[in-house]
Amino acid sequence: MLDHLRERRRRRSTPSRAKAALTGAFAVVASALIAGGAGQFALAANEAETVSDTSSAQQTQQWLTGYWHNFDNGSTVLTLADVPSEYNLVAVAFADNHPSLDGGITFNLASSELNGYTEAQFRSDIAAVQAEGRKVILSVGGQLGNVSVTNPTQAQNFADTAYALMRDYGFDGIDIDLEHGINAQYMESALRDLRTSAGPDLIITMAPQTIDFQAPSQQYYQLASNISDILTIVNMQYYNSGTMAGCDGQIYSQGTVDFVAAQACIQLEMGLSPSQVGLGIPAVPSAAGGGYMPTSSVIAALDCLEAGTSCGQYSPTTPYGPIGGVMTWSINWDATNGYQFARDISARLGNGPTTPPTDGPTDGPTDGPTDGPTDPPVDCTAPAWSADTVYTGGDTVSHQGTVYRAKWWTRGEEPGTTGQWGVWETVGAC
Repeated sequence: MLDHLRERRRRRSTPSRAKAALTGAFAVVASALIAGGAGQFALAANEAETVSDTSSAQQTQQWLTGYWHNFDNGSTVLTLADVPSEYNLVAVAFADNHPSLDGGITFNLASSELNGYTEAQFRSDIAAVQAEGRKVILSVGGQLGNVSVTNPTQAQNFADTAYALMRDYGFDGIDIDLEHGINAQYMESALRDLRTSAGPDLIITMAPQTIDFQAPSQQYYQLASNISDILTIVNMQYYNSGTMAGCDGQIYSQGTVDFVAAQACIQLEMGLSPSQVGLGIPAVPSAAGGGYMPTSSVIAALDCLEAGTSCGQYSPTTPYGPIGGVMTWSINWDATNGYQFARDISARLGNGPTTPPTDGPTDGPTDGPTDGPTDPPVDCTAPAWSADTVYTGGDTVSHQGTVYRAKWWTRGEEPGTTGQWGVWETVGAC
């Protein structure tokens, strides 16, 4: 949830016990990158003491997670009541450091920045969202937030204060979005204590950066592995990332189907259930410094992972079936675009993979040769592609003897490398 304009809080990584290390070229590339420095527990206030004794509730639908701003950063000011119903998991951003308990957290509604939104309204809106069968969780961290949980006292304070906030406001769980480093051992201890207090319906989500899963030695990697029995979903931030190694050892650039699919593969192959893997994408270009993808590309990444269709250069050996869902930074930024992200992605999650175009033979022979060439001459005056130039839909460039046309906004994505479902379509040879 890295908002390059202004945020109040956000996340990152640190030690514990890793599961199976990724093998082959990926492990080599990941090690080189690291060495080079390459990052339903609906508990209402009046039900505070109720703890379920049943086995952990399983989410039967995919999550569409959106972050709600408890601040005004120039996008859109919203109340929780404004959040579209497509978002079935709302993460309130963000918790604050507790004023006196080291490692603890608290929450302060920024009423003055939210047009006078009151505590009473906020609490009522949480209950109303939950009455629709949706969930509301509290996110800890953000770009500027830094809660330290590195010893037993801090871990206990984190668990105690998080549970107190859940009882007070009715939050369904906690999102770990700490971008300044975590300690897997003590964060695990804190989350397991919280789970003991809250019960099996507790929602635990994480929003790590891509660097945090580039090697099993990374703390977020270890934390996800160690708490996989109580973890709801990991919503990796596939933005503000640059280039990273995928699970196949190849390097991919952010903002592409390949990048998302090959990064998600790391989590899918490390032992997490497909239902625990989510794709984190900016709602609009302004929501992040890089890595924005139009919803059509997000859908293509889902199709690639779930069904093996719409893939680019990277394709899973065996499709994984339904994954956990999609996350966006943020609901407020999505509002600036008429909630297109919510509409498009919710529809895709509800309907499953799209049907790919068929490449098979036609129903019968053609009527014979055409009277002339089928390919019109290409305009070879298109300017040369530049990695630093912003291109929008319809722009044409020449690159390595071929003219390409952009399907949507892009920057830094080399023509000829994004595949048939990528941003560049081939116009012809030049």
